Amino acid sequence: MEFDRDIDDLAAFLTIERGLSGNSVAAYTSDLRDAAEFFAASGRASWRVLSADDLLDYLQSCAEHPLKSSTVARRLISFRLLFRRLAEEGRIPKDITAVMDSPRRWKILPDFLSEDEVDRLLGAFSTSEGPFELRNRLMLELLYSSGLRASELTGLREADCDFEGGFLRVTGKGSKTRVVPCGAPAFRLIRLYLREGRPALAEKNPHAPWLLLSKSGRRLNREWVWSVIRVAALRAGITKNVHPHTLRHSFATHMLSHGADLRCIQEMLGHSDISTTEVYTHVDANGALAVQRRLHPRR
Repeated sequence: MEFDRDIDDLAAFLTIERGLSGNSVAAYTSDLRDAAEFFAASGRASWRVLSADDLLDYLQSCAEHPLKSSTVARRLISFRLLFRRLAEEGRIPKDITAVMDSPRRWKILPDFLSEDEVDRLLGAFSTSEGPFELRNRLMLELLYSSGLRASELTGLREADCDFEGGFLRVTGKGSKTRVVPCGAPAFRLIRLYLREGRPALAEKNPHAPWLLLSKSGRRLNREWVWSVIRVAALRAGITKNVHPHTLRHSFATHMLSHGADLRCIQEMLGHSDISTTEVYTHVDANGALAVQRRLHPRR
């Protein structure tokens, strides 16, 4: 696997030619192997196909674990060591981390979708074309309606759906549970899926607790979520790099632009630190201006 070969090469270079300690080399290579697993889940098998925005999205995901800011910063350093090495060896045309030398730079929010693009993406799967299309449509709706991570989506159980209250019980990082509101369209889809889609998927595993099932009745994995989103983006004609976190970013950005309180967004996303949520505030300058002009006494 190209990821592993490049990491092993960097480890040898840092040890032999740079003289770094074993602990430092182990920390950098551990960072890179974690990143490689993250990117492999989206079907990418090489550092060479990644963009700076891909790296930024990974770092944002790390910040939401939440990892210490020092750990996230070290992972940026790990990227810089690797991509500088690849560029110097002529194995990539340029070092894409060269523009990522400022802590403010890697806090930039990766791509999010416009509301029109979200509508197109959600419409990529039909609710009347069988259980798989219905399940995939529900997956997209849940990711966007509640800002779920891919692992939180696949971990949902039937029992986590509170139809009367309009909430989902979500198990996030560190096995922490939070209650997240979910829109009426999503709950209508859940009801439809439970009635017309899930029974067919659960035939081989009738006692499966998971809400979203594979064709064998098993829990879906994160790689399958990435795959479904890629297919939806292709059908919708969206050329942006769309993945589960894109819908999470879009959820938060659109909530903020429609007037949601930042603290509420923090709770819904499961961020332990408000500073992680504040990354979304920079995208809404026009919305803030409109609010000021509409509400401020000296507008």
